[in-house]
Amino acid sequence: MKFKFFLFLLFISQIIVSQGNLLWKGYFSYNEIIDVETSTTSVYAATENCVFYKSTNQQDLVILNSINGFKPTTITAIHYSENFKKTIAGNKDGLLLIANDDGSVFTKVDIIEEVPVAPNKKKINDLYEYNGKLYIATDYGISVLDLSTSEFVITYFIGTSGEEVEVLQTTVLNDEIYAVTRQSGIRKGSLINPFLYDYSQWQTFDAGYWLGIVTLNNQIVAMNTDGNTYRFNGFFQPILNQNQFGKKIKTNGNELIVTTQNNVFVLDNQFNQLVHITNIPNFDVNFSAANVVNNQLFIGTEKNGLFSTTISNPLVFENISPDGPFRNNVFRVKKAPNKLWVVYGSYSEDYSPYPLDELPISNFSRNNGWENLLYEDLYEAKSICDIVINPNNSNQIYASSYFSGLLKIQGNDISLFDNTNTGSNGLEGIPPGGDSDLSVRINSPTFDKDNNLWVTNAFVEKAIKVLRTNGQWQSYSLNGISPTFIEGRYGPMAIDKNNTKWIPAFNEGIIAFNDQLNNKFIVINLENGNLPNRVVNCVAIDNRNQLWVGTAKGLRILSSVDRFISENELSTTAIIIQEGDLAQELFFQQSILDIKVDGANRKWVSIADAGVFLVSSNGQETIYRFTKDNSPLPSNTVNDIEIDDLTGEVFFATDKGLVSFLGISTKSSDNLANVYVYPNPVRPEFFGTVKIAGLTDKANVKITDIEGNLVFETTSEGGTIEWDTSAFGSYKVASGVYMVFVASQDGLDSTVKKIMIVR
Repeated sequence: MKFKFFLFLLFISQIIVSQGNLLWKGYFSYNEIIDVETSTTSVYAATENCVFYKSTNQQDLVILNSINGFKPTTITAIHYSENFKKTIAGNKDGLLLIANDDGSVFTKVDIIEEVPVAPNKKKINDLYEYNGKLYIATDYGISVLDLSTSEFVITYFIGTSGEEVEVLQTTVLNDEIYAVTRQSGIRKGSLINPFLYDYSQWQTFDAGYWLGIVTLNNQIVAMNTDGNTYRFNGFFQPILNQNQFGKKIKTNGNELIVTTQNNVFVLDNQFNQLVHITNIPNFDVNFSAANVVNNQLFIGTEKNGLFSTTISNPLVFENISPDGPFRNNVFRVKKAPNKLWVVYGSYSEDYSPYPLDELPISNFSRNNGWENLLYEDLYEAKSICDIVINPNNSNQIYASSYFSGLLKIQGNDISLFDNTNTGSNGLEGIPPGGDSDLSVRINSPTFDKDNNLWVTNAFVEKAIKVLRTNGQWQSYSLNGISPTFIEGRYGPMAIDKNNTKWIPAFNEGIIAFNDQLNNKFIVINLENGNLPNRVVNCVAIDNRNQLWVGTAKGLRILSSVDRFISENELSTTAIIIQEGDLAQELFFQQSILDIKVDGANRKWVSIADAGVFLVSSNGQETIYRFTKDNSPLPSNTVNDIEIDDLTGEVFFATDKGLVSFLGISTKSSDNLANVYVYPNPVRPEFFGTVKIAGLTDKANVKITDIEGNLVFETTSEGGTIEWDTSAFGSYKVASGVYMVFVASQDGLDSTVKKIMIVR
């Protein structure tokens, strides 16, 4: 295998911060707020994988995410250092990200790699700045970072016997550091003590059970597990009964802010209550964190984003989160001509939908941004796991629920098909004696070339269903085909040009079925089909009519789907590649989650916990490999891949957010009438390649200078080619006008375009 992509990705990683990485786009959600911090002029909010901030007197938001090099794992706490102009995010695994105001991002892995405690004990709970040091409260103790050098100074293990203790928050008063612990009360020590690294130099300030601690008006203020907040003035005196278990206690130096699930309290520095927020009109919210800057109150919520209001008039709220999908854990993504659709409901590897999801369907358009079809408007359909767009009507979609049936959506007209309204030949619930939930588990919605809609129905004998264009339902039995049909569960199907349905079946391989060939079935499995595993996760049909099969233990290829017509048994083969001096199987023993075919017949392949690969049409060459370490992918778990055939944009739905890569392999055109060149003109500041799009497949493209000297020639695979503006790769061409001559493969169609290059 030729790993040409490493140099490419190294180069890309260098331009992410400096030029914004124009090859990638982010479609992140900013609704699930983890933490809210402030400076004297701005508010900062974090989700699990992004930070965004804005000045209180400006409308523009700044967003830090994987597209611009800010790549967290799971954010648990944030802090902004006004003295050092740094935005700092602590993560669940101990990762520390430092984003400077100049746009550069610095990643600290010291806690992950050097602190000698178990990996699950490295969560960062709070970040507190004092005298140029950042005190990092973690699940093992306290680590200290020098903010001027961004280097770690020391780690304190403050248990009564020097053991690890879970530190929730720290503060400093009179050069004494106070640390709220989960089980050991409030511990304190003197910062001027040179031996503070010795656990015996720490003492128990209070042995009670506390959740958080701050300093306000030269007093310790702490939040207790009893639902009260106290100040310490020689003894603990209650100042607030919040009636609920506290989530966050914060101060900006002038106000005290206490957040519970259903309450936000703001007190002044004399502990007089200024504001008490219990709800946000028109939203069913749970609060997560809050803070105050310049008389403005900013409230983070668990699912609805960040809201702002004023302390003087806390009745009017504005949602200031950036526009985005409902959540970041996206299960399936589908691209219509004018909309992008995503669903979040999921199932496990063995197709369990539990815990059930009660989530909306989101869609994005350039005119309206992100919009949600709410759970309540979707007949409360649970675990919506897939979506298909009607190829004859892009405004009509069907969404399968792995619990409630099948949704039909066209604008505001929404209907639900289930076992109660599709007749005796329609959708079925799990029969008596099966799961007690009586659910209707539908998956694999796919249109055939005649515009019939096919789905699978889990845990029933007649597992293959079709909604005909005349509105009638029809079912096909797997009795005698699959020995385990009563427990049958099925992945996303593919339908070929012959109308053969290729259906991944859990523990049964692939079920191939064609209703137009006398209901012919063929089962391809471990025993008779050379599959490496019984669990098939995905299938894809490429432009040469080959079937690519992704299993839980590797990849297989069926040489032609046409074989189904004439043969009664089908066997698959592995792709053997050369790795140095060794021949080995492509994706050997890898769990393949998804395969998509682009316009050049190349394959995008998602591997469980290993990111995505782009391989050549025959699988012999790896063109790209993207992971969270070498690209803006926010996670190595890519649930789904989708390709926009018109633009070449490749969408990656991950459990940490939706991103896309601006590929070049678009679907080929029928003629050369709409060939176009971009960018044009090519200006000195442009970095990248020139694209020539709208091509027919295997079109010949020649580029010459104005005098007719040939500088580039290629044959298209798909609808787009790219030119690096060099003369056959040897040197960059000079400024001037260049001619693009395009001819179809048969020579009967041709066109000429011009490119202006300015150096």
